[in-house]
Amino acid sequence: MPSILIIGGGPAGLSAAIYAARADLDVTVLYKDGGALGKTDKIENYFGFPEALSGAELLARGRAQAERLGAKLVQTEVIGFEYAERGFAVKTTDSRYTGDAAILATGAPRAVPPIAGISEFEGRGVSYCAVCDAFFYRGKAVAVLGQGEYALEEARTLLPVAGSVTLLTNGSEPPAALPDGLAVDTRPVTAVEGADKVARIAFSEGDPLAVDGVFIAYGTAGSSDFARKLGAQLDGNKIKIDGDMATAVPGLFAAGDCTGGLLQVAKAVSDGAQAAMSAVKFVRKQ
Repeated sequence: MPSILIIGGGPAGLSAAIYAARADLDVTVLYKDGGALGKTDKIENYFGFPEALSGAELLARGRAQAERLGAKLVQTEVIGFEYAERGFAVKTTDSRYTGDAAILATGAPRAVPPIAGISEFEGRGVSYCAVCDAFFYRGKAVAVLGQGEYALEEARTLLPVAGSVTLLTNGSEPPAALPDGLAVDTRPVTAVEGADKVARIAFSEGDPLAVDGVFIAYGTAGSSDFARKLGAQLDGNKIKIDGDMATAVPGLFAAGDCTGGLLQVAKAVSDGAQAAMSAVKFVRKQ
């Protein structure tokens, strides 16, 4: 049976799961939490609900519907996304999943930490993708800004290539079970500094850390992070798609807030449905 991976369990991801499951695909939805919708107190503008309901309740109904139709919902954190022998492979904190096609639906991009110099040095020592850019830092000193599993995964990618790798937790406690060879600095970061390119990281106290590059892996990975790793085109932090919700990467689709436009449940549900139907057509042609 053809299979599809859906990353994100919000309205776009669940709508995609419902349509793909009804088309008799093997559907797996990987999600960490309810995202922005799960934190919404009242929804009054979604069709078919005369009385207001919470985002958590709407999500619960969508999950139940997707599972009733046969979709598998797995609550976990996705930390890696790559090509497989056929289709795509997704790495989570505790497992690995493969699919013939994939839909990115993790919502709006993560906020970049408000640290001076990050945006100014993008492309000149500030990177958001270790898989993409590790090659350029062979034998050099780099840092990873973040403190979760996603940051550790980026560090693991860099360790065999870079001369040294330091995890910057920006005041947070470091995670357990650090990879061998990974240094940690828990001081609050105040700035990324340099001249034409990144040269050092400044802290709220003490001496700066000399680095040739810094990789931003704050919080958890989002759709734009995964799209970037696979070579899909971005417009800022939004994923570029065509009218079928397809990216420039064959078999990879995107839906919901990660594609921009109207950031509303109604649009996310529509995007998810279209992405699923396009993915169904794609896998049936393979």
